[in-house]
Amino acid sequence: MTTYTVLLPGSDESWENATAEQKATVVGLHEKFVRLMAERGHKITGGEELMPARTAKSIRQDSAGNIAVTDGPYAEAAEHVAGFYTVESDDLDDLLQVCGVLAGTTIPGTQDVVEVRQVVDHPGDAGA
Repeated sequence: MTTYTVLLPGSDESWENATAEQKATVVGLHEKFVRLMAERGHKITGGEELMPARTAKSIRQDSAGNIAVTDGPYAEAAEHVAGFYTVESDDLDDLLQVCGVLAGTTIPGTQDVVEVRQVVDHPGDAGA
């Protein structure tokens, strides 16, 4: 099976301002996604919702090797990665169709797009 990461971009502000009903709809979409993944032979191996981007720490190293830690996300952007799933699948086309469920949110600015990327398989990394 091939491993993919399903990236879920979103706007922290949009999610925080969403109504309870809108949030419940999004939770329902994730429940449907999980169910369809199992029914169609894809395997979810991990995933998490992330805290708002403003809680991030960014770490940089200068040419002298000095480490600097700053508050906030790396990039100033309206959207950031809000969550992710790690999945295994033998059928990318079907996986993309199932991921389309997550793009059906009712909250403007949240998960209106879902990004799927194949994970690089480094030989010899098993068990690392």
